[in-house]
Amino acid sequence: MRQLVIDSASEACSVALLEGANVVDYRHEVIGRGHAERLVPLIAELIDGGKAKAIVVGCGPGSFAGVRIGVAAARALALGWQVPVHGFSTLALVAAGAADAIAAAGGALVVMEGGHGQWFVQPFAANLSPRADLRSLQPDEAVALTDELVVGNRAEQFVARRGIGLALAKLPDARAFLRLPPGALLDQPSPIYGRAPDAKPMAAA
Repeated sequence: MRQLVIDSASEACSVALLEGANVVDYRHEVIGRGHAERLVPLIAELIDGGKAKAIVVGCGPGSFAGVRIGVAAARALALGWQVPVHGFSTLALVAAGAADAIAAAGGALVVMEGGHGQWFVQPFAANLSPRADLRSLQPDEAVALTDELVVGNRAEQFVARRGIGLALAKLPDARAFLRLPPGALLDQPSPIYGRAPDAKPMAAA
């Protein structure tokens, strides 16, 4: 079955068409900002306009805007094409992109930019299953974690601050979906923000 994989939760905008264990087509661009303008055209550049029998989307955590854009696009395409849509954790996708290194190390810590000076952190086992829940921490708190291998777009900063360990810089790549364990799929694609929203409701007068 052909699947369309989408992730726009980080500075990367990444889409892939997968058929079984094969990558049919993909696009991966590091754009920083502008996912709202680039994501749908990127999908349209894929073979057959990216049309698939199912859609899976990275639900974050990551950029608030990027997470919402990816989930909204996946839901809209699923509605238009009348196909099922599911989600997955973007941090799990980052881990999947380093699957061989994580297996060799016996596990790793994924560290990604969390905004407002914080980092999203989550440890993964050698088989890519999460060893603990996702957390959003200040860097000085995060470096108390002891995994030798650190993976993600803040891995190098993490290891430099801690002064020990091996850093593997990684961004989410839709092709790595093939390495995700079966239990990584989420039934409903809903944003995973990883921390409280910036905007606070006004107190009642």
